[in-house]
Amino acid sequence: MARQKLSHIFTKIVFKPLRTNLFHIVLSAIFLTLGTAETYSQEGKNKSTTIAAEKQPNTKKDTATVSLSDLVKPVDSTAQDTTKPVKKAFLESRIKRKAVDYEKMDQKKKQLTLYNKAELYYQDFELKAGIIVMDYEKNEVYAGRIKDSLGNYTQRPVFKQGDNVIEPDSIRFNTVTKKALVWNSRSTQGELNIKGEITKKENDSVYFIKNARITTSKNIDDPEYYFLARRLKLVPGKKAVVGLTNMVIADVPTPLGIPFAFFPMSNKGTSGLILPSPNNTNRQGFALQNGGLYLALSDNYDLAILGDYYTNGSYAMRFESSYVQRYKFRGNVNIRFENQIQSERGFPDYTKATQYNIQWSHTQDPKANPNSRFSASVNLGSSKYYQRSMNQANVGSALNNTLTSSVSYSKTFNSVPQVNMSVTATHSQNTQTESINMTLPTFQGSVDRIFPFASEDETKKGFIKNINFQYNLNAQNQISTKDSLFFKPQMFRDARVGFQHTIPVSTNFKVFKYFSVSTGGSYNEVWYLKTIEKRFNPVTQKIDNLDIRGFDAFRTYNFSSSIGTTVYGTFNFGETKKIQAIRHVMRPSLSYSYTPSFSKYYDTYDPDGTGTMLKEYTRFEGGIYGAPGKNISNNIGFSLSNTFEAKVTDKDSTKTEAKKVMLLNNLNLSTSYDMTADSLKLAPLRVSGGTALFKEKMNINFAATLDPYALDNANRRIDKFNIDNGGSLFRLSSANVTINYSFSSSDGTNENDRSDPLKNQGLRNGGREDDLFGTARDLGDNRQSQFNDDDTEKAEKRTKFYHALLPWNLNLAYSLTYNNSARQNQITNNSLMISGNIDLTPRWKVGVSTGYDFVQKGVTFTQLRFERDLLSWRMDFNWIPLGDYTSWGFFIGIKSSVLSDIKWDKRRQPDRRLR
Repeated sequence: MARQKLSHIFTKIVFKPLRTNLFHIVLSAIFLTLGTAETYSQEGKNKSTTIAAEKQPNTKKDTATVSLSDLVKPVDSTAQDTTKPVKKAFLESRIKRKAVDYEKMDQKKKQLTLYNKAELYYQDFELKAGIIVMDYEKNEVYAGRIKDSLGNYTQRPVFKQGDNVIEPDSIRFNTVTKKALVWNSRSTQGELNIKGEITKKENDSVYFIKNARITTSKNIDDPEYYFLARRLKLVPGKKAVVGLTNMVIADVPTPLGIPFAFFPMSNKGTSGLILPSPNNTNRQGFALQNGGLYLALSDNYDLAILGDYYTNGSYAMRFESSYVQRYKFRGNVNIRFENQIQSERGFPDYTKATQYNIQWSHTQDPKANPNSRFSASVNLGSSKYYQRSMNQANVGSALNNTLTSSVSYSKTFNSVPQVNMSVTATHSQNTQTESINMTLPTFQGSVDRIFPFASEDETKKGFIKNINFQYNLNAQNQISTKDSLFFKPQMFRDARVGFQHTIPVSTNFKVFKYFSVSTGGSYNEVWYLKTIEKRFNPVTQKIDNLDIRGFDAFRTYNFSSSIGTTVYGTFNFGETKKIQAIRHVMRPSLSYSYTPSFSKYYDTYDPDGTGTMLKEYTRFEGGIYGAPGKNISNNIGFSLSNTFEAKVTDKDSTKTEAKKVMLLNNLNLSTSYDMTADSLKLAPLRVSGGTALFKEKMNINFAATLDPYALDNANRRIDKFNIDNGGSLFRLSSANVTINYSFSSSDGTNENDRSDPLKNQGLRNGGREDDLFGTARDLGDNRQSQFNDDDTEKAEKRTKFYHALLPWNLNLAYSLTYNNSARQNQITNNSLMISGNIDLTPRWKVGVSTGYDFVQKGVTFTQLRFERDLLSWRMDFNWIPLGDYTSWGFFIGIKSSVLSDIKWDKRRQPDRRLR
């Protein structure tokens, strides 16, 4: 017995590692001859974080046939039996595991058990669950939930393999075949959340799901709606194929369904059809609107082609594209065309017109290139587009009388001196008069200041060392035309081209320590490529302006000087007073300017055909940069700016410093006196000012014109002071006041979105940043909220029991204009506009925009807005009850873009007449 134990120990320790050692062979033979050869096996538990197991070869041999010569026979180490397959280890890679309560290794059952907050990492998958059991003999992993102290199931499994994440109630997974069986699986594919009753994972890329719930709701276990697919084949990131599917709302099945469907899925944008919305109008009939095609052309840009068709023959086309290059630029382009037909051919009210609109917004990342910048803000087209469009609900743009555009490129050359240049194309269009003014383009170049009498690093003090000059160039190709001639040959024939060179020379210095003096002159040279010549036409008996094409130029110069100072005054009331002090800052300035006569550029013409040259004119009349002056200008100007600031005791008693409050941001007075004028030498006194109250939420601006001269019986200004004519010292000829007050329950509103044209469609259309004229609605995309609200979940957190916050905001705009230039003594404008929004609940929002005209005595534009956040859905209603834009619209639909075609949109558009 002792020998057997010794043989057991010796074989266990020596036999395996010294199998090719002669000493080992001899000793083994001795023990074998004593009948102690046995077959041994080993079982044990391994509690390390890495499990490795290997099957041992069978070393048992028949002892009756074994001889010492066989045992001592040399072993050929190169001899291998290649016909027998090499057995693989039952675990193909390392296992990393973790559990809070316990880890159990069962070598008999070949199972590893992890309990409570268990984590298992093996091969290419990660698994977290309440309990995990790994059978490494069957190569299977089981995971499920556990009960907490209250008997509720917690710690749902989270299975992750690659980019796919599944959150089931339980899972069974084979690590070799990669197949799995999942109960109540939960996964997210793009914007879709999918929960399946039973899921069979066929391989890494194919899943078969029974009774799948497809929804965009954030609450996948209790969604407000879902699509129930009896059978679903899912290829993550590529496609989903479903069988019989119907819609379920609030756990109530609906008859809305389809027998089968195919859904392409991708993390990238995909192309597809856009379903139209049915609608009807009184003048165009029934319509299909906003249907078309979406093309995901690239990760950096896309294209949407949309169209409308009406039963009376009207149609519309729109092309919308957005583009972005990260860290470089972003923008969008919208091109819209409408062929509008009213009534039926043959009826007296039959009209036909075409409208178009082009929008382009482009912004460059400031970090892309600090020395050059390109930007674009384009809004041009038919003058009546926003008033007559069949697919725009943007009253703010319709009420705006001006459309503007600007495309500019600027570059800075970091030389010495620095050189700046810019090229800009601008467009301004009056939608009432249909007049268009454009510059194609404007070139501006400038050379930074040069100080010829001072070195670069030297302190510039005194008259001589502060002498400096620079060079500016402005060149324009200016076009003035009408809407009907836009981009027609006549538009370019009437273009005006000019170049203006300016070299200003100036210096500044101090006198009497407290007075700052600046003086200088400017040399201007203007080049024109077209001038005029006035001739009397004997046929029409009128003066014709003949265009003389060719290069011509004129040169002018002027001189100016000014002296000013700053006066500080403080009125102290004591540190114990609520108002401790008032500070008054005055900045008076006296200026003088002189421009000589340039009569050499003036000619005469015959005004009546008698041959007598009676009247003078200059051939440079009507030029972009004006014409040289004939008369001497010798003006003295005076201006005074004031600011008032108070120092008050802070309400917070812990603060030791007094609080500064601005009483009046500015109060400016200015006038001038022309020493060379024969009459009316004194210019009217202009008074303007402004302040901000209530923590700068209320802005007040005012201005007035005070005329010192009187009026005659024909209401013309005469060379007689008003006080000498029996009146006051000054006569109030005009005045205006504007008050804007914006306040809200909190400062959390995102004003940046309002001022960003890429995010604010109304601003891009030429409307206002605020909603005083209502909110813009692009009827092609109703998924966006009418309100500039924050996330609903954040709003819900603000509303608690006994502490309910109702977010709100209110905008007030008041305007008053008074005119008395010719004894009218009337208020030409007196109006108040109001817009406000309030969250009645975290999901109910109400808004209104309205106003009142006190001159016309009537209510101005009014819009009512209602919106209900239905979690995954959104419902809204907007109504314009009166005026030329009377209309209403109702919308309910899914907010997610992937299911945006599931909606109901009903509206009544304004009955617009084409004139």
